[in-house]
Amino acid sequence: MIGKISGRIDYRGTDHVLIDVRGVGYVVYVSDRVMASLPGNGEAVALYTDLLVREDILQLFGFTTLVEKEWHRLLTSVQGIGAKASLSILGALGAEGVSKAIALGDWNALAKAKGVGPKTAQRVANELKDKAPAVMAMGGGAAAVPDDDTVIEADAPAARRKTPSAPRQNPAQAEALSALVNLGYAPGDAAGAVMEVITPDMPTGEVIRAALKLLAPKG
Repeated sequence: MIGKISGRIDYRGTDHVLIDVRGVGYVVYVSDRVMASLPGNGEAVALYTDLLVREDILQLFGFTTLVEKEWHRLLTSVQGIGAKASLSILGALGAEGVSKAIALGDWNALAKAKGVGPKTAQRVANELKDKAPAVMAMGGGAAAVPDDDTVIEADAPAARRKTPSAPRQNPAQAEALSALVNLGYAPGDAAGAVMEVITPDMPTGEVIRAALKLLAPKG
């Protein structure tokens, strides 16, 4: 499985780029958001990839972070969500936006993506809610490409220097999630509470206390 590609952009299509890796061109499909973040033609780029294998087709899909790649994998596991719909959701909301929407059960946010109807959005929110904490925790620390993924990289040092980095996240997110789950709260409920209260520089203790207030029985 091809898990990461590093090379130089040869050309751009409307929904894909051709990445030249040591003279071999790889067509990689990306979301609108990823496309907008990529450098110009001839410049170095690195993308995490997911390979779709079907009887009549092989397609690579590219992502700037492992969190985004993992959401793509989970989204496409839901009935009614193919690769195109997944890229539409990630393009509209971004990885962090998807994390927040699913953790909070906000299917309306998911339904804003082109080609995703209300029923499908509700199914996504319901089926993936309890998987949100693990994905969100990936953003709080280093996440390695799985061992069985093949990494294809270019020789140029510039390609390594320009490897996209994950957006800054509060490490308290993963710590608070772990603490709340250890206290016995359901992963989906814990994730929703943390996403509702957390701010970029909020200490772990404050995140936990604020989330506990939300999770406390009302009345």
